[in-house]
Amino acid sequence: MNLKIEDILKCTEGKLIIGNKNAECSSYSRDTRTIKHGDTYIGIKGENFDGTLFWEEALNNGADTVIINEIEIDDTKKEKYKQQGKNIVIVEDTIIALGKMATYKRDLYGEKLKVIGVTGSVGKTSTKDIIANVMSQKYKTLKTAGNQNNFIGLPLTILKIKDEEVAVIEMGMNHPGEISYLSKIAKPDIAVITNIGTSHIGNLGSRENILKAKLEILDGMNKKRIVINNDNDLLHKWEIENKEDIEIHTFGINNDSEAKAENISLKADSSEFICKYNDEEIKIEVPVSGEHFILNALCGLSFGKLFGLSNEEIKKGISTFRLTAKRMEIIKLNNNITIINDAYNASYESMKASILSLKNMNGNRKIAVLGDMFELGSFSEKLHRDVGIEVVKNKIDKLFVIGNNAKFIAEEAFNQGYDKENVSYFTDRETLIKELKEFLQNGDVVLIKASNGMKLFEVADAIVKG
Repeated sequence: MNLKIEDILKCTEGKLIIGNKNAECSSYSRDTRTIKHGDTYIGIKGENFDGTLFWEEALNNGADTVIINEIEIDDTKKEKYKQQGKNIVIVEDTIIALGKMATYKRDLYGEKLKVIGVTGSVGKTSTKDIIANVMSQKYKTLKTAGNQNNFIGLPLTILKIKDEEVAVIEMGMNHPGEISYLSKIAKPDIAVITNIGTSHIGNLGSRENILKAKLEILDGMNKKRIVINNDNDLLHKWEIENKEDIEIHTFGINNDSEAKAENISLKADSSEFICKYNDEEIKIEVPVSGEHFILNALCGLSFGKLFGLSNEEIKKGISTFRLTAKRMEIIKLNNNITIINDAYNASYESMKASILSLKNMNGNRKIAVLGDMFELGSFSEKLHRDVGIEVVKNKIDKLFVIGNNAKFIAEEAFNQGYDKENVSYFTDRETLIKELKEFLQNGDVVLIKASNGMKLFEVADAIVKG
């Protein structure tokens, strides 16, 4: 179900400068470098560039339509692109227009499309991946690509919908109000909150405020239905105290839940457990190791049950899912060295989980390469020090740290009795890469993790390339 130009004009109150109002827009892009023939280009204004200025490049690279902010276009260019059958739409603000277009398209599908909203402090993307893989065993399913979970990525995902029956939509935030905005566009039929941790605590001030922000995912729902991680302290407390008319489903390992994991077996690169779901016992195999992935699998199972999948469909969906790149991506090298590339993002909770996974891996020496965690504000030093405690507690053999705040990881490791010879601190990636390459031996296992802005994926890439 494609939008026509006239639909876009209607929902955005835009102006058609040249073109055919009956033309359809079937695919969308905001990057002139990756424009494909027939795309609709949306010129987004960012901090460092204004996409509107590249409207001609977009048309010349194959776009049929451009949606841009107000700009002067001379008559010669108008006539040129009119002769080529191109469409130019002017709107007041392309970001606002993008949200209105996505809202309009979502509303066209109504109840025919089931939307699953996914949010949480950590684990959103891997949870989205596993839910989508489970759903795809029975339904034609669309999911958010990568972590395109903000006020630009989410609308672009909605605009991709064609004939899917289910859309698994990730929603992220840095500030209050953002998830409410996204939820009102996506209008989820049901949602999941993976956990409430410390990501973005510098912006929100407390975990309680983070909970409030995540619960905004309910704002776009007609009937409020939610699945929660019942092991998370704040979500568990909210579930017990909740007096609103909300349908709540739970999963967990430690607290009694609808979907509860027992008899857990964590292997080097996989996990197994028995899920007790109401009166059933279901054996589940997960193709990655780690307790946090057990929780993801329980969540996927919960949605499978709620959407009427068979146990075999659910088991297959969980056992065959694949993680998005740079998220606990396990790479085996020829010299029997294992790289765990988890360099896309980091919070205290995900650092803790990844360090535990490193501990449980089979290998010679366990090496952690850790960098700064961002957006922690006044909590930053304490949370970095808490990571240092986890390094010592899990008996990691060698610690490489980089970044202004990551030095607190090293300092706290020293305070906990960690041998200073086992810590190396760096201020630049090039030196880190050089010394890490020289240090590695046959059979080592290396975890590489930090917030994305630290660009530790470059370290992982350099080690893999040799």
